[in-house]
Amino acid sequence: MDRVDFKILSALQGNGRLSSQALAEKVGLSSSPCWRRVRRLEEAGVIQATVALVDAAQVGLHVTAIAMVSLEDHHPDSVAEFDRVVQERPEILECHATSGQHDYTLKVVCASIQAYDQLLSRWIMPCKAVHTVNTSFVLRSSKCTTALPL
Repeated sequence: MDRVDFKILSALQGNGRLSSQALAEKVGLSSSPCWRRVRRLEEAGVIQATVALVDAAQVGLHVTAIAMVSLEDHHPDSVAEFDRVVQERPEILECHATSGQHDYTLKVVCASIQAYDQLLSRWIMPCKAVHTVNTSFVLRSSKCTTALPL
């Protein structure tokens, strides 16, 4: 990847709906070579998807929770069971295996505290692999971005 590829990625992170022509102008290329570079970045998996970022509150999802999860053990079957639950639940936006006191950190978005409680009681805690869950609720966000620092 060269400087132009990074310019393309930076522009697309700011606005994934740029036309090929607008993107080409922004990065200083003609349309065809720019389009070929974008296709190459997509085929290489550098550009994974183009999505719409939706405001959670405007669609009724008013609660964001950060849940720190500790497993009973790290046996492959336990980890697989937990991963299965995480993949099945659309409320869980992110799941990161972490070092430190907890094994995983989850970012969860729900309509209400009650909906989060249902997620815990019906899906996460019944998972035999889960030992503890410590939750913090987001009161306000001062920064929320998907753009990588290129």
